[in-house]
Amino acid sequence: MLRFASLGSGSEGNGLIVECKQTRILLDCGFGLRDTLQRLARLHLTPTCLSAIIVTHEHRDHLQGVARLAAKFRIPVYASFGTFNAATTMAQAIPLIQPYDSHDTIDIDDLHIMPFPVPHDAREPTQHVFTDGQHRLGVLTDVGHITPLIEAKLTGCDALVLECNHDLQMLMDGPYPYPLKQRVAGRLGHLSNEQTAGLIRAIDTNSLQHVVAAHLSQKNNLPTLASAALSEALNCERDWIGIATQVDGFSWREIS
Repeated sequence: MLRFASLGSGSEGNGLIVECKQTRILLDCGFGLRDTLQRLARLHLTPTCLSAIIVTHEHRDHLQGVARLAAKFRIPVYASFGTFNAATTMAQAIPLIQPYDSHDTIDIDDLHIMPFPVPHDAREPTQHVFTDGQHRLGVLTDVGHITPLIEAKLTGCDALVLECNHDLQMLMDGPYPYPLKQRVAGRLGHLSNEQTAGLIRAIDTNSLQHVVAAHLSQKNNLPTLASAALSEALNCERDWIGIATQVDGFSWREIS
């Protein structure tokens, strides 16, 4: 059985747990050590049960807790060569480093992980598909625009965690200075609700058991807008769309 849960999702910190049997991967850790331990405990986990940490890119909301957690509990850390080169302080503090090319595949005990490169304003950012050999979980956040490679990697997944960072109108009417609005909405920024809905329309969703909207901006989006966009694309009820929040993330979801 493959299952997954979120420690929290948004600009103040991100972390996602993927579990198969006794293998548990933490994808990103953007929280301080004490906060991370509390969030893990909420899911009935401890750091000692983590098999590895995978880092998608070097931005603080995905990286800041990695070094202390990994060093204290001697957890192997996987990230692209570009991410490690961009995050030298983190890399120097971690005893067990496993760099990879963004087109490599990774086997960690019971999980097979398929990274793929994405357009974002980082050195070598990756997103990932996790599989136990039977089911596939696709994760896509911190992406400026959808590429054919992204569509190919995420088509046919059994579960998807997808960035719905902003509603474009809210972003443009909101409090951000104009250069930041341009960065967020740009081709190396973040996905809007409608961009993610467009991705869903472009791929095979016949096997989907779960869809979760993630990395919502607290100033430029609303859960109701994200769920409306994705439910329309999937022709499903709005309350079927999960929402990953900054404070609570989301609880365990099983793929069967």
